[in-house]
Formats: sequence, structure tokens, C-alpha cells
Amino acid sequence: MTIPIPKPGLVIRYSFLWSTDHDRGATEGIKDRPCAIVVATPRDKNGHIHTIVAPITHSAPDDMNTSIEIPATVCKNLGLDAGRHWLRIDELNRFLWPGYDLRARADGRYEYGMVPPGLFEQLRLGIVELQRNRKGRVIARD
Repeated sequence: MTIPIPKPGLVIRYSFLWSTDHDRGATEGIKDRPCAIVVATPRDKNGHIHTIVAPITHSAPDDMNTSIEIPATVCKNLGLDAGRHWLRIDELNRFLWPGYDLRARADGRYEYGMVPPGLFEQLRLGIVELQRNRKGRVIARD
């Protein structure tokens, strides 16, 4: 399968590196997981697409201000399992597309589909607010 063109709202399979693992010295994610692309810049003069992703997790947040629960219908449309899922808005990874950590799914595809516009806007606004208040982390992977 071909690697998709990155665009905000696209959910991809990615080896996400949590800040706690990064702080312990890890340079690789422990688990491949769905992640929503938050930013995908136009190619720069070197041909790079700078990309930022937010992870999707089954783990309920300790602080509800750091996550957005994904509605079950959206999870179903993305092909995620029937469990509850949250988009974390306080933990982000930044990398050059496609990078080493983009992973193919079992069917060979790299993407799950698009987050609906309303949910993406919640994600975007939540991230902006946390970053403004210096409560979010962005781990550079490039």
C-alpha cells in the first residue's frame, strides 16, 4: 500500500513516544497506535513535511482537561475496536513525514480515516489552550 498524503484530521498508525518514556531516555515508542494528525505543513524548501500527531488511547485520563473522548460512532467509522477511546491533547509528537515511526496496519494501509471536522476543531482548540498555558508536551522525533 502507498503512504497517504498527510493532512490534519487523518488518523494514522504510528509508534507514539509518550513524554514519560522520553524523560526516562527512550527514543522509540513502545506501542503502535492510532494517532490523529494535527499539523501537516506544506513541503519546505528541503521537501520536508513537518507533522504533529496526537495519540488515541484506551486509557481514561486522570485529568479530563487533557483528553477528548471519541464518540463510539466515530470509532466505528475509523475501524477502531468497540472500547472507549480518548484523543490526548496534552501529549504530541513532532516528526518529518513519513518518518521511521509510521506503521502499516495488518491490511497494509497506514491510515484509518478522517476525524470529523467538529471533533478535529475540539482537538485543535484544546491543544492551543494547553500549549498557551504551557500544560502540553511536544516530543520531537525528527
